[in-house]
Order: sequence, then C-alpha cells, then structure tokens
Amino acid sequence: MKRISLVVLILCASLVSAAWGEQQACKIHTPVGWAEFHRYNMQRWNPCERVLGVNSVGNLGLKWSSATGNSVFYSSPAVASGVVYIGSQDHNVYALKASTGTLLWNYRTDEAVYSSPAVVNGVVYFGSYDHNVYALDASTGAKLWSYATGNQVESSPAVANGVVYVGSTDNNVYALDAKTGAKLWSYTTGYIVTSSPAVANGVVYVGSWDHNVYALDAKTGAKLWSYATGNFVEFAAPAVANGVVYVGSDDRNLYALSARTGAKLWRSHTGVFSSPAVANGVVYFGSVDFNVYALNAETGAKLWSYPTGGSVFSSPAVANGVVYFGSYDNKVYALNAKTGAKLWSPAADFSVGSPAVANGVIYFGSDGSNVYAFGLK
Repeated sequence: MKRISLVVLILCASLVSAAWGEQQACKIHTPVGWAEFHRYNMQRWNPCERVLGVNSVGNLGLKWSSATGNSVFYSSPAVASGVVYIGSQDHNVYALKASTGTLLWNYRTDEAVYSSPAVVNGVVYFGSYDHNVYALDASTGAKLWSYATGNQVESSPAVANGVVYVGSTDNNVYALDAKTGAKLWSYTTGYIVTSSPAVANGVVYVGSWDHNVYALDAKTGAKLWSYATGNFVEFAAPAVANGVVYVGSDDRNLYALSARTGAKLWRSHTGVFSSPAVANGVVYFGSVDFNVYALNAETGAKLWSYPTGGSVFSSPAVANGVVYFGSYDNKVYALNAKTGAKLWSPAADFSVGSPAVANGVIYFGSDGSNVYAFGLK
C-alpha cells in the first residue's frame, strides 16, 4: 500500500510539475503568438490558447482577408507581437497587422517564398527560392543579413539558442548565427532538404529526399543517427515530444522514432503527407487519402479519422481541444481533438494551407492570393 501511494504521489507531482512548466511557458510567451512553424514546443500545438475552444469555435467569423500577389498556400503564418508574417509566391514576405490585416511592410526577394517565417527576438527569418536565407527587422522589414546557400530554400527555419537551422535543396542542413548570418556548420545529406528542422534538447531533427531522417548535434552538426524510410522525407517536418520523433515519409508511413537512438518504435501506414502535430498524447496529421488522423502517440493505434473532400497537405494546428487544418476541397476545418467531430468548416476561395492559432484567432493562407483571419463574432 505504501509503495502504491508513493507511485501515485510521484505521478501527481510529475503532472503538477508539467502543468506548472506549461503555465510558466505561457507566461513567458505572453501575449501568446505562433512565432515559428513548429512554435516553441516543436509540436504545432498552442497550449496557451484560452479564447477559442470546443464550445466557442462554432462562432468563428471572418475578421479580415488580405491579398498578396500570388499563392500563400505553402508558407504558414507566423504571429508575433500583433503582427502576421507570411511568404508568397509573388517573391515577397508580408507583415500584416494581426487585428485588421493592414499591410505594415513587405520585403521582396528575387524568387518565390515557400518557407514559413520564424520570428525571434524582433527578427524575421525565412528562406527564398533565390537560394538565400534572410533575416529582417520585424518592425520595419529592413534587411539585417542574408546567407546564400547553393540552391533553393523551401525549408522553414527553426531558431533556437541564437542559431538558425534550415535546409536547402543543395542537399545541406545549415546552422547560421542568428545575429550575423555567419555559417556555424553545415551537414550534407544524400539529396535535397525541403523538410523543416525541429530542435529539441540540443539535437536537430530533419528529413531528406535521400529517404532518411537525421539527428544532428545542434552545436557541431555531427550526425548522431539516421533512420532510413522507404521514400523521400519531402515536406513533412519532424515533431518532437516526450523523447519521440514523429515524421512522415512519401512511403505513406508515419514513423515514431526514439529521439535518442533513432530506433523505430512504431509506424502507421496512412498516406501521411503533412507535418504532424502532437498534443496531450495524440499525433494529428493529414493524408493524401483525403483524411485527417488522430493516433495514440505511444502506440500508433488509430483513435479516429475524419474524411474531407480532398488531399490534406495542410499541417494541423492544435489549440485548446480543437484541431485546425485545411484541405484541397477548398475548406478549412475545426474538429474536436478528442472525438474528431466537426465543429466548424467554412469554404475558402482555394485550397487552404497550414494554419496558426493565437490569441483567439485562426490565421491561414490559401492557394489563391489571400491571407485570412477568423475570430469570434
């Protein structure tokens, strides 16, 4: 009896500690934004959202839409300090006022911007098809530095501990000094890197078109391990949670790998294409089979799936019990994270990209030229 009581006490203490840690993180990041493709927790989950939820999301309405000059499907919005940042195939990165959609500034590169911006310490980082990684002043759009890789940069940067990590189609993963853009190291994979890195516990996790998932030492770039999937690890970015790396491959499998060793824990054959989101012990992702799936993060067992009218290339975002994503059926969806029940689903002008959820508003771009913001009516 004493042993059981001790186990329960330890478990309760662990849960309290985790909850306290989450609360502190939310305080640190207040007002709560969505500053990178993965957010600071590397999982496309906003644990700090309190406005939108299962009981209120059905009351969402269009707050504003803002037109760019071309598709904003591939670049997922970043939201920080009252500003929405997004890249467009019209060669620009845009900064829009989060409350109204008013254009604050735009910065033009020489080619399309598919990369999702990361906003850290007042600087916007992103990649362009013109081969460069850029750092801009978040307030003014003034260029602080650029770094030329050997080819197009579709990968979305991850910024951690003063370092920018990003992949390039020149087959390399780069680590750049966030202040100066100086190269700290690069690691050459066997093929192009369009996957976006995730950084957790001093390790960079990234996929390559050479079929492998890599774990690299964040300080040195030394390879810690690699895991071979059956096809390209193309656009799906790894998510890291509780010592596990979740990543999709073009072999139609979602893999769960040990973050420490790369050993396969489980895989699910579901046609995964999007980057996964991980929240509260569940992995959410979209598939080319028109479905969104929720799997048990520990075992890979299917909890539920929801059918849409098109392929789901959009990477889900999870906040306060709701899963948000877009589909090639020209709709955006909000589902109950526990049950998969549809809560809200307005039509858009074109296919909808990967959303961000912050401060009671959902932001997303489409394969048309518009950026959208939906909030409570």
